[in-house]
Amino acid sequence: MFAGLAGHSILSLKAPITAGYGLMLGVLAHTVGWPLAKGGSQAIADALVSVLESLGGDVVCDRRIASLDELPPADAILLDLTPRQVLDIAGDSLPPRYRKALAGFRYGAGVFKVDWALDGPIPWANADCGRAATIHVGGTLEEITASEHAVRTDRHAERPYVLLAQPSPFDDTRAPAGIGTAWAYCHVPNGSTFDMTTRIEQQVERFAPGFRDRIIGRHTMNTAAIEAHDANYVGGDINGGIADLRQFVRRPTLGLHPWRTPVDGLYLCSSSTPPGGGVHGMCGWHAAHEVMRTAR
Repeated sequence: MFAGLAGHSILSLKAPITAGYGLMLGVLAHTVGWPLAKGGSQAIADALVSVLESLGGDVVCDRRIASLDELPPADAILLDLTPRQVLDIAGDSLPPRYRKALAGFRYGAGVFKVDWALDGPIPWANADCGRAATIHVGGTLEEITASEHAVRTDRHAERPYVLLAQPSPFDDTRAPAGIGTAWAYCHVPNGSTFDMTTRIEQQVERFAPGFRDRIIGRHTMNTAAIEAHDANYVGGDINGGIADLRQFVRRPTLGLHPWRTPVDGLYLCSSSTPPGGGVHGMCGWHAAHEVMRTAR
């Protein structure tokens, strides 16, 4: 599961609108914090499924849908897919102009992710870091800017800007007693196959001397593994498409109702629609309201 930051926009810090993402995240951190779900993100999915089932809904897993023709008749179909998958599944049912617009949708940087099992908490040099469930490891502002700029120019940062989560100190259901868990990711060029494990761990070690000595197991995912895990993560892009100025307003198409497609009863609800990537559920919320407005 990836953080609700959606890669903190995965843009160069010099790009337009980037400050808006920082302001939003800062406000959220001060008002509600960045909470963790007890038991892991699966607990959130389980809770949502239980609500759906209590209302008479069903969840079908492990069935890949290759065409809209495979779905039963319905008043509304909501696709939690990026434009690439929508084109594959909806095919010729979409008018040519809309297909062309979806085909022009652009994907952004990917991520390289590492999960760790540790023999104790991360030994941060600054003890206050141990009090936060999510840490942004980047050094100076100049270093962070250089790291993100490297990715935007198809390079791999020597000192990557790392987003790290350490849930086990705050949730004793995450690991057996005496064992710690943590995970982290950094940005890489879309489709990268470069192994960033050493660079990520060196960056954490820089601010937590002795960290590498506490690693008793790790699991890594490059962009190909991430896309294989979820086809929506095209090239490792966990944001549902680059969120630059153009695709901030044209996501995935320009208009007041981007969740609605030209096909009656067919809607989009993924992070390729406004307000974009993040574990906030607002794309689905807006899509659901679009369905209800159309029904009325």
